[in-house]
Amino acid sequence: MGVRGLQGFVRSSCPHICMVVNFKELAEHHRSRHPGGTPTIVVDAMCCLRYWYTPDSWICGGQWREYFSSLREFVKTFTAVGIKLVFFFDGMVEQSKRDEWVKRRLKNNREIAKIFHYIKSHREQPGRNMFFIPSGLAIFTQFALKALGQETLCSLQEADYEVASYGLQNNCLGILGEDTDYLIYDTCPYFSISELSLDSLDTIMLCREKLCQSLGLSLSDLPLLACLLGNDIIPEGMFESFRYKCLSSYTSVKENFDKKGNIILAVADHISKVLRLHQGEKKLEEMLPLGPNKALFYKGVASYLLPGQKSPWFFQKPKGVVTLDKQVLSLSSDPKSKQEVPVCTDPESKQEVLLYTHPESKQEVPVYTDPDSKQEVPMCTDPESKQEVPMYTDPEPKQEFPLCTHPESRQEVLLCTHPESKWKLPVGMDPEFNLEAPRCTNPEIKQEDLVNMGPEVKQQITMVSDPEILKVARAHHVQAESYLVYNVMSSGEVECSNSLEDAMDQALPSQAFVYRPVRQRVYSLLLGDSEGGASTCPTVKEWFVYSGNPLRQPDLVRPLRMSVPGGTPSLKLLWLSQEAGLQAQRLDTLLACFDLSSSREELQVVESPFQALCCLLIYLFVQVDTLCLEDLHAFIAQALCLEGKTTMELADLQLDHVDPRAVQLGTLLVRGLTTLVLVNSACGFPWKTLDFMPWNLFDGKLFHQKYLQSEKGYTAEALVEQHRSWLTRFHALKSVVCKACMKENRPIVSRRHWRSHHSGRRGRQGSSDHRMSSGYSRSGQGQHWRDQGPGSRQYDPDQWRRY
Repeated sequence: MGVRGLQGFVRSSCPHICMVVNFKELAEHHRSRHPGGTPTIVVDAMCCLRYWYTPDSWICGGQWREYFSSLREFVKTFTAVGIKLVFFFDGMVEQSKRDEWVKRRLKNNREIAKIFHYIKSHREQPGRNMFFIPSGLAIFTQFALKALGQETLCSLQEADYEVASYGLQNNCLGILGEDTDYLIYDTCPYFSISELSLDSLDTIMLCREKLCQSLGLSLSDLPLLACLLGNDIIPEGMFESFRYKCLSSYTSVKENFDKKGNIILAVADHISKVLRLHQGEKKLEEMLPLGPNKALFYKGVASYLLPGQKSPWFFQKPKGVVTLDKQVLSLSSDPKSKQEVPVCTDPESKQEVLLYTHPESKQEVPVYTDPDSKQEVPMCTDPESKQEVPMYTDPEPKQEFPLCTHPESRQEVLLCTHPESKWKLPVGMDPEFNLEAPRCTNPEIKQEDLVNMGPEVKQQITMVSDPEILKVARAHHVQAESYLVYNVMSSGEVECSNSLEDAMDQALPSQAFVYRPVRQRVYSLLLGDSEGGASTCPTVKEWFVYSGNPLRQPDLVRPLRMSVPGGTPSLKLLWLSQEAGLQAQRLDTLLACFDLSSSREELQVVESPFQALCCLLIYLFVQVDTLCLEDLHAFIAQALCLEGKTTMELADLQLDHVDPRAVQLGTLLVRGLTTLVLVNSACGFPWKTLDFMPWNLFDGKLFHQKYLQSEKGYTAEALVEQHRSWLTRFHALKSVVCKACMKENRPIVSRRHWRSHHSGRRGRQGSSDHRMSSGYSRSGQGQHWRDQGPGSRQYDPDQWRRY
């Protein structure tokens, strides 16, 4: 994360940049300077997950009750000294950072393979040096913090930009995280989460001013340095030869610095002594070997500019050229005003287009001359087609709305149709031709409730045209109340990181395939219309990690038709209506997403929170034919016993050994709970979200214990620890799941009753090996996991059948 090599350089070579500070003292000082104000720390939550997850056990699927307690203690400690915390989570992966995201996922795959090799060799959990965060940790942390009364936000791009913007705009005490990008942003102070002592509230502040002094740079030079060193946008190899050229000419190589440290010093020296000599006289591309990477480089530098900030490195004299987002910007002279006017040269058409300055927003946008009316019409750029389209001006409120031509219908549609929107499109350059970070362009987004967006956020075109529904989806997303819903509706692209799955185990499927039919039905609900349904829905791009997927391209997944009793309701009805009886219709829709409408009667008699658990177990056992009765016993017994366990008792649990299959089953259930978050929010929240949070339903170590006991043939009485009321509920829940599965022609039998060949390895998804199954089938399920191979082919629901 962050700038290549900078973390090690700061810690080992420039320790004076790291200053020990105390949050309690900083808060008191802040209150004395700002009477009546509340000292606020903005937290990059994604950087803190490893710090927060303190339970000893992590391999079994997550110690969620223990984790919730550690979060509560963290919040309580800061609250006690009067410090407010605001938590930010990553809401989506920017396209410019997709390559880096993929690189990390593939690296994680290699680490997970080592973990499973260790488990099989030693039958125990690896040491903390191989620690891998439990699946779904980021998602459930959002809901845990909200349950603890904390302000929790989900970003509309990668979180670091929004964290830095929020800290700057709200005069925050500082940023708490672990990302060297916060040394580059010109924002409030940056504190290290890894160095935080919760007992004393001491930590390390990394001072960017002292970093600049050490490197001989100014704060405005740091974005340039970050891109030349390489970051999440600029690949490390892009300027490798340039860096070594700087190193070879650097005369102050210090023996006590390592090679990377000397490279950082050499590049900084080149900026201060060579590039600065011609600053404002020569274009950057004349001083740097940008070549074909010019647009990406400028984009990388601009990504560090927070709202209202400008870079001196972008100032150009007349006829200077700046490239950003595949457009070449230069300066032209207006013969009437004798002022230099920016023009945009489209690399496709080679035509120059003047940039029009809106009188109110003072933002410059391209204009073209209408051949009929001879009037100049502002233009906006479609980010997908890269074509400029006219902006329609409403004669009444005199608001401009960009027009977009739909690729299928060839009809022009308004991109911004919200009547209350005051946003103008698109964002251009300021009159002095200094790059400024663009703002978000989604018409539903009000400026006052939005963290200003970086250059990557362009919500001009969405998968859903209804602005009211988009506004609701966006609000739930930003407030961290939903999962993936807004991503599907705004960009049609979703991702899911690594899970603890054994690539060598051919008997259990990847969670990516198990829950894909559910996601397909959700896509149909979110993107379909009342007339065409799933058949008219566009495909959704899925970046899901599973064995054999090289992640070179997304899987193109078609929505799957769903069957809701009485017909599929509209999103407006599910999300906005207050009619009586709507909760029942929302629940019908949720069950239809799991294709379990026939199980409604059984599930109705189950109390919370076990209703959600039973729904998930029914789906799992119907979908995965290698699950047996012993697995069901373990899932139900751990959920019941969890009610009576204290956090301390759960922490003290000891396992005889660690079983790799149980590790995967724990992951499979937890990923099912995250899928429930998606479905529940898409259907208008028929269930209370807290009811199916893992700290109420699942403990990894407890499940592992019950799994090992069940495998040994323990009775139901022994599994529920001789607790009479738990035993009664155990049989009731088991009966609900088994009856529902029988309706789907899927009897759940004991592993001991399987014929000998059923206990062997089964073909992995996409494998050409002979595939064996236990013989249970179900039509209309969608493509069975055995038939879902790796790659990026387009999936057609008509071809998806269990066999």
